[in-house]
Amino acid sequence: MHLKEQEIDDRLFRNAMGSFATGVTVITTEVSGEVHGMTANAFMSISLKPKLIAISVGENARMLGFIKDSKQFAVNVLSSAQQNESKQFSGQLNLEHEVQFVTYMGVPILADSLAVITCDLHSEYIVGDHTVFIGQVTGIKLEEKDPLIYSQGKYRELKELEI
Repeated sequence: MHLKEQEIDDRLFRNAMGSFATGVTVITTEVSGEVHGMTANAFMSISLKPKLIAISVGENARMLGFIKDSKQFAVNVLSSAQQNESKQFSGQLNLEHEVQFVTYMGVPILADSLAVITCDLHSEYIVGDHTVFIGQVTGIKLEEKDPLIYSQGKYRELKELEI
């Protein structure tokens, strides 16, 4: 017997999804000279040939319209030293200093990220209460840093297991 969707509690679903440990990203784009950013962990690689990635943006997020307008975005994979940036772009923190962006491949990025993937908008799909944007990769920057990890509602550190 299969449960119908409405029989699954929203909090239970969120808690189950939150038990999957993920890296943390900030999606950035620019519209009319103004930079916009949003913290997200719904990010994944899609294809090697061509190089495509996907991000998922909620229907109520302001970022949805910004990406549709700009037709390009960057995924900034945050390092363990960027917890404040994660909180800033999720609305949990209002930093006293302004976040500094640099431009890479024509897109604003966070300079100290572990990795940056810039993209042109390839396609978009409305799926439930989110839009999945597929990005064609235009550039990649990669640094030697530890990632910022998020699981079960908390930031975590990555440690190597002994085998």
